[in-house]
Amino acid sequence: MNEFPRWKYALVAVALLFGFLYALPNLFPKEPAVQISANRGFTVDTALKEKAQGILETQKIGFESLSIEGERLLVRFPDTTVQAKGSDALRAQLGDNYVVALNLASTVPAWLESIYARSMPLGLDLQGGVHFLLEVDQKAVLEKQETHYAEEIRGIAREKKIPGVTANRSAQGIVAITRSAEDRDRLAAELGRAVPELQFTNGTESDSGYSLIAKVSEAKIREISTNTIKQNLGTLRNRVNELGVAEPVVAQQGESRIVIELPGVQDTAAAKKVIGATATLEYRAVDTSVDALQLTPNSPVPPDSKIYYRRDSGAPVLLKKKVIASGADLVNAAAIPDPQSGTPAVSIKLNTAGGKRMLDFTMQSVGKPMAVVYTERIPEVKIVDGKEVRSAKTKEEVINVATIQGVFGPQFQTTGLDSMKEANELALFLRAGSLAAPVDIVEERVIGPSLGQDNIAKGILAVIIGVTLVVVFVGLYYRLFGLIADAALLLNLVLLVAILSLLQATLTLPAIAGIVLTLGMAIDANVLICERIREELRNGSTPMAAISRGYDKAWATILDANVTHLIAAFGLMAFGSGPIRGFAFTLAIGIATSMFTSVMVTHVLVGLIFNGRRLKTLSV
Repeated sequence: MNEFPRWKYALVAVALLFGFLYALPNLFPKEPAVQISANRGFTVDTALKEKAQGILETQKIGFESLSIEGERLLVRFPDTTVQAKGSDALRAQLGDNYVVALNLASTVPAWLESIYARSMPLGLDLQGGVHFLLEVDQKAVLEKQETHYAEEIRGIAREKKIPGVTANRSAQGIVAITRSAEDRDRLAAELGRAVPELQFTNGTESDSGYSLIAKVSEAKIREISTNTIKQNLGTLRNRVNELGVAEPVVAQQGESRIVIELPGVQDTAAAKKVIGATATLEYRAVDTSVDALQLTPNSPVPPDSKIYYRRDSGAPVLLKKKVIASGADLVNAAAIPDPQSGTPAVSIKLNTAGGKRMLDFTMQSVGKPMAVVYTERIPEVKIVDGKEVRSAKTKEEVINVATIQGVFGPQFQTTGLDSMKEANELALFLRAGSLAAPVDIVEERVIGPSLGQDNIAKGILAVIIGVTLVVVFVGLYYRLFGLIADAALLLNLVLLVAILSLLQATLTLPAIAGIVLTLGMAIDANVLICERIREELRNGSTPMAAISRGYDKAWATILDANVTHLIAAFGLMAFGSGPIRGFAFTLAIGIATSMFTSVMVTHVLVGLIFNGRRLKTLSV
């Protein structure tokens, strides 16, 4: 009556083995460590390992081990105090060529990692750090784009020799004024071919001229909005890397917000300074009259040129002061394979004014090099005589030097790149320089590392107390069947932790709350089963029949209750954000595991204990 086919026993055995294996890594505590990764032009190799070891030994800073793991060097320390000293020493000695970041190194055995068994990463509320919520000003981005279109309309009018055309932004959109109705119709036709993303309607007619109103299409607005978020995400990720943060979180939230979480960072001023920096872009001609590599700080430089330095190698480059085109002229940039050679390239599109200047320059400069200068303005706040003084530091870097292969205007390609990764980075820098949207910090939270440890301790204590109370009560009230339910409850915890670890779900306080709630709800199913078995015994059923009918009759109620809980969890995931989603995700996984352990696992255990025995009564 309560026998199961062999595949069900095998399924339960495999599930429990899986649970123990993938939950096991969470018993291995992480070690304080410092990770070192290389900036562009530098590598992580044995020489760097020996150099780092020499720095630590010279300053008598104790460390556990140094190892090269992938593209990073990992230095393990005995505690967080020594970790902080080691991080400061390495950062000072290695300079800007490498990124030195605090981290927590895994101590999970290699055989577990070989089957992708890893411990759950800790969230910001447990590890400590800084949380920012940024609001992207989409309206400002649209206004900036409309300004570009207005300039492009004026340029097309000049190119097509339509006299006296003016174009400016207004509340209606972009308003172009022509001298006659014929000129307006001709301008509308030319613009329709050149900028199809604009929608045109005739405006008013007066003594001042004939107006043509241009509005950006809804599809283009959505594209601009999407690109703006992507550009800002990429730019912010690059800036966060300058803070030397291990495993930062930079993610989109909703349509216009960005969440930044910096584990281990406590200096909000430094974080805000980097996040709030603005960037621009300039194309300049390379001055080949002087060999830049032979120049010294005291060498004379031509009056119309200036020395810049390459981002990747730090090599000097002598550039003309005159700007050919800037980020303000950029319409779009995208990484593509070169159609002719298939090598990595970046497709650039400038507006009409920038395109004309580029055309004039390239007509006279085929075969000569041109450089892309990335300029970043970083705000600084200093306290002078007790007062807050704001200033800005400008960082200028040459991110690319390429030879002009032919005459081009507003649309061209930059080639000579090493990889598609570099092409994507260059396209990102270009877009960030031209279309960086203003962002405002609308929320800021700081969690100290001591608070994080306190949160972990309290969270673990809450789980232990909750599980203990439930186990003791159920064991006393339902006796043997209560002990079986307790075993299933503990197996449910193991299985839940295993799945969360396999999915690399971040462990946060809301996630811990979801685990505690799941354990509380998981016992409900066994309570229903035990009460049904008691009811069947009171109705005169034999013990084995009572067990079978108890599980059968309780199943429908258990299913209904858990389905409604799942609907609530999915609703929270769909409409919630941040911590709410973390709670809901843990709850949903916990409901699925509890249905498996509370029904199938306990039924299998009951079958193993009572099968083949002649029972007169049950301990329930």
